[in-house]
Amino acid sequence: MELICAVQNYDWGKYGTNSIVATLIKTANPKFIINEEKPYAELWMGTHPNGPSYLKEKNISLEEYIQKNTNVLGTEVQQKFGSSLPFLFKVLSIKKALSIQVHPDKNMAEKLHLQYPEIYKDSNHKPELAIALTEFEALCGFRPIEEIKEYFKLIPELRAVIGEDLVHECMVINDSKNIVPLKKCFHSLMTCDHNLVMLQLQHLLERLSHLDKSSQQILNSDLLQRLHLDYPGDVGCFSIYMFNYITLQPGEALYLAPNEPHAYIYGDCIECMACSDNVVRAGLTPKLKDVETLTEILTYKCESLFAKKFYGYCEDNYTEIFQPPVSDFAVAKILIPSDKMTYELIPRRTASILIIINGRAETHTSQILQKGSVLFIHANEKMMLKILKEHYSLLMFQAFVNI
Repeated sequence: MELICAVQNYDWGKYGTNSIVATLIKTANPKFIINEEKPYAELWMGTHPNGPSYLKEKNISLEEYIQKNTNVLGTEVQQKFGSSLPFLFKVLSIKKALSIQVHPDKNMAEKLHLQYPEIYKDSNHKPELAIALTEFEALCGFRPIEEIKEYFKLIPELRAVIGEDLVHECMVINDSKNIVPLKKCFHSLMTCDHNLVMLQLQHLLERLSHLDKSSQQILNSDLLQRLHLDYPGDVGCFSIYMFNYITLQPGEALYLAPNEPHAYIYGDCIECMACSDNVVRAGLTPKLKDVETLTEILTYKCESLFAKKFYGYCEDNYTEIFQPPVSDFAVAKILIPSDKMTYELIPRRTASILIIINGRAETHTSQILQKGSVLFIHANEKMMLKILKEHYSLLMFQAFVNI
């Protein structure tokens, strides 16, 4: 069942035909007109009320269809999640950094929704999985404490906005499990006087401009300049010295557990998450910042860059499964070479959503699937695909419930 999906035009999205979101929609719907002056940030596939999908042939929302036909979800989904699709599937196309943010765990989400329903509009947690479609940059989780200490030594401007006394507390940490000094430093950074932040950022940028290339690289000069260009004077620019900076290659993944700080910086990705839109922000954004909540709920777990990548496993010769430690969702990356004539999708015990990123295929019902086609597939539904030879390999991603 083909879906018509919602587009979000957030200002951080890539513009016009530079956005994979726009080109996916255009290929699937030739009547769609791309505005080159407009950002196309996200494609939403699912039932979330802020961007619901619709069945192309039936002119009803996917949510309404599921409510009338709950058996399509699968027995186990109904037992655990009732009559709801528990995940939201997305494509993101990012031109400038998203906010430094965290998504609350289930307990905190319930509290925030109860206290501030106008800000936190649902009570669900929001773990996330991102799979790169192009080279993809992000900040995620705290660096190893020794790396943070090294930046404290090298960057007096960072010490100035945090405070020398708090920095000293962090410098003498011997127990990596003692998160209190790091928490105090990060809170002090994020609540620093805005004028002092602007002044110290200018000092740092000026100093970096006079250093040799090697020193600039050590201090992440290029990244700092890019973030400062998009968000001048924003305290989030300093966060690059406390958070891991990671670059994913196409097909590589990142899992972001609840309460883990992160910020996507640039690139295109597939993203899947629990069906929630809860975000606690604290930097690199003109939107509402809730610094106190963010600094309180963070895990402050320090990990190496290599520990942040999330690895899948092979289900067959063509399918890689990314299975996070939550029941809400998992994602299959399916790559069928152009020299293969047919491929039968592995039936899932749960309902799923499938998007075609590249290539063309024909279903057993003679439906043509191409770049941008999005399908809702019933639990246990079988689907045989005929790979259309005149095109490249068929690349698809399929989100399903992880039970």
